[in-house]
Amino acid sequence: MNYKILFILLLFILSACKIDTINSSKIKYNQNKYENKGFALIYSDELLKKKIIKKKIDDRSLSIYHDYLNRGTKVKITNLINKKSLVAQVDKKIKNINFYNSVLSKRIFTELEIDISQPYVEIVEIKNNSVFIAKKTKTFDEEKKVANKAPVEEISIKNLNSNTKSKSKPGLNKPFLFSIKIADFYFEENAINLKDRIISETLIKNVKILKKTKNKHRVYIGPYRNINSLQNKFYSINNLGFENIEILRHEDI
Repeated sequence: MNYKILFILLLFILSACKIDTINSSKIKYNQNKYENKGFALIYSDELLKKKIIKKKIDDRSLSIYHDYLNRGTKVKITNLINKKSLVAQVDKKIKNINFYNSVLSKRIFTELEIDISQPYVEIVEIKNNSVFIAKKTKTFDEEKKVANKAPVEEISIKNLNSNTKSKSKPGLNKPFLFSIKIADFYFEENAINLKDRIISETLIKNVKILKKTKNKHRVYIGPYRNINSLQNKFYSINNLGFENIEILRHEDI
C-alpha cells in the first residue's frame, strides 16, 4: 500500500516539474518578442521619389514597413500620446529608416490619430502562439477586407506638417521633450564602460546612467527639445552599431 502511495506521489511530482518546464519556455519565448518605442513615418509618394522606400503602401491598408521584422509579421501599434492601438502587418522589410521605427500607412496614422509633429508610437511583435493574436487576428482580417473596399478619399490625414493646427484633446499637446535610450545593463560597471566608450568615440558628452532598479542600469542621452537635435544625436549613436535604440518621452526614461 505504501508503495502505491509513493508511486502516486512520484507521478504528481514529475507532472508538476513538466508543467513548470512548459511555463518557463513560454515565458522565455514571450520575452524574446520585438518591442520598440520611437517615431514613425507616414507613407507618402515623396518617400518613393527620394528612394527611401521602393514600394508604395496602399493608403487603405493596415500595413507597415519595418527594418527588423520580416514580412507577414503581425504587430500591435500603439500611439503613446493617446494610447490608441490597433493590429497591423509588416508588408516589407527595409533597411534605411534608421531614425524611425517604421513606415505606416495613412489609414493607421488616421485611425490612431497620430500627431505628425510627435509621431511617438510603440511597435510590439505579436507571436503566433500568443493569446493576443488569437483574439485579434479575426478582427484584423475583417478590417483588412473592409479597408480594401473603401475609397481612398475617405482616408484623411491630420497634422501633415507642423504648421497645421490640430484639434487634439486637452492634455495631449505635451511639449517636445525626448531622450534616447541606448541600453540597459544588469551590472553598473558595464553601463559605465559604455558611457566612457560613447564619450571617447563621439562628440556626445552628456551621457547619463539612471539606476532603474538594483539590477537595471540604463544608459541614455538627452533630453532634447526639438526633432533636429534628437535626430542628429540618434545618428551619432547609431553609427556605433547598437541594436534596438529607443526614443522615449523623457518622463518615461
